Amino acid sequence: MSSLVDPESAGEAGRAAKAVGADDAGGARDVSEAPETGVPERPRTKAGQSEATTAALIAAARPLFAERGYAGVGAEEIVKRAGVTRGALYHHFRGGKEDLFRAVLVQVSAESAQRVMQAAAGAKDPFEELVLGSDAFLDSCTTPEFQRIVLIDGPAVLGWEVWRTADSDYALGLLESVIQQAINAGQLIAQPARALAHVLMGALDEAAMVIARAEDPEVAREEMGGTVRHLLDGLKTPET
Repeated sequence: MSSLVDPESAGEAGRAAKAVGADDAGGARDVSEAPETGVPERPRTKAGQSEATTAALIAAARPLFAERGYAGVGAEEIVKRAGVTRGALYHHFRGGKEDLFRAVLVQVSAESAQRVMQAAAGAKDPFEELVLGSDAFLDSCTTPEFQRIVLIDGPAVLGWEVWRTADSDYALGLLESVIQQAINAGQLIAQPARALAHVLMGALDEAAMVIARAEDPEVAREEMGGTVRHLLDGLKTPET
């Protein structure tokens, strides 16, 4: 379930998305507003300036990557929209456009992860948490932004291994924890929780890819959702 990322990474990405440009050595412009006056105010610390520049680049790149894909967007267009210099891009993202793309992907994944966790939080038991979390993840896969950035361009640009490991460790641990709770509650057949977590994650990732590449993502989402639910139901203990 590649949308689940470490909350710390999600928090950093979220803060960067809300930060604004700054007139630092990297060449970012300041678009924050001072209280009461509405006049742009420069961040007072170097760290604040750096965060603002990073945020400006991510905010500029994200809609471009979502609309036209990684290959269809040039670095010059990104820095121009962000109001920074090309040097600022390479100062904050040493790998240039590719590293910036990875930061955008992490941010999009983090937001999806938050929605998954919010949906799962409404569950009355561990098994329902698995069902609601899986449904929320598959719902994310129907959005054009998530499809393009995370599911289509992600593995193509970063490589399969980098894409998988970018956030899978946390996702795997989270899934394993919920599975173990469901086993302990007598809802799932007793078995190694980590092994089952790998299998379910693989199923969800494959379902996500099918949805992303389908002619009709909504229809594919319903089909994949039903199949995942049958898979989960098949793991339940007879008495449940």
